[in-house]
Amino acid sequence: MLGFWIRLAITALGLALAEGLISSLYFTSPLTLLLAALLLGLVNAFVRPLLVLLTLPITVLSLGLFLWVINAAMLTLVAWLLDGFHLGGFSSALLGSAVVSVTSWVASWYVGPRGRIEVLVVDR
Repeated sequence: MLGFWIRLAITALGLALAEGLISSLYFTSPLTLLLAALLLGLVNAFVRPLLVLLTLPITVLSLGLFLWVINAAMLTLVAWLLDGFHLGGFSSALLGSAVVSVTSWVASWYVGPRGRIEVLVVDR
């Protein structure tokens, strides 16, 4: 259960960074940001795998770059479902999904498979 909360916080951090970096992506309240992080996790768990499977040929032809478009589509879907989350357009969704993805990628270096924060210490 701890892993769920850590990953939710990481996604919320990524969305907050995206809001700070992209002027046309914004939330009306901090609660909306947390709801967007939760909804993005749910959309990525249930809708994204189906979309990845349906678009597998174009993903292979684009050497995986089409996954970036799918991530942007998931962010756009969350903005469409949530009233307080505003996106200026698909280019904002592309940039926002890149920021959230990089933030999640870097933060997941410190989170193990069981959701615990792990730090590797190397003795010299």
